[in-house]
Amino acid sequence: MKILRVVLLLAVLAYAGWLAWPFVSPLLEGADPGAAITRMGAEVGAGGTLTAGLWIGAVLLYLIAAGMLGAGNPRAAVAYFLGFLADAALRLAIDRGRGGGEMTTRSAGPSMSEGGPAAAPGDLGASLGVDPVWLVLGGLIVLGLLIFAATRRRRRARTPGQLAI
Repeated sequence: MKILRVVLLLAVLAYAGWLAWPFVSPLLEGADPGAAITRMGAEVGAGGTLTAGLWIGAVLLYLIAAGMLGAGNPRAAVAYFLGFLADAALRLAIDRGRGGGEMTTRSAGPSMSEGGPAAAPGDLGASLGVDPVWLVLGGLIVLGLLIFAATRRRRRARTPGQLAI
């Protein structure tokens, strides 16, 4: 179970890093915090402070869940699912702001099924007939269920008369 916890910890940290990348990347490039905030505002768009709050909250809750998961705390699943709720609300709000769940059109270039080199990342949802937002949310739910399974406390069954050590 420890190996599963480590893999899940790395997955949650990687996703939180990917989610926070538009804010972190200007800081790593040597820009001042004002440039990072400006870039975050451009990424969030017209959603305003609620969207920015959901974004920051989701990243922080995922980082808290990763820390709790690394420590073996069974409440890591609760922190993860709270972060998931913030992330899901953020994704659905951004998706509705961009056109209400319309799938992206296929690129003009040939895809894998047409003998081309590879399909574009946005084509995955279109080729499966599912909106990519729902694919990501489904993957996050599966990750959350794995975290729940990895952090459950296992109680030993004692027979009557056995000492509790």
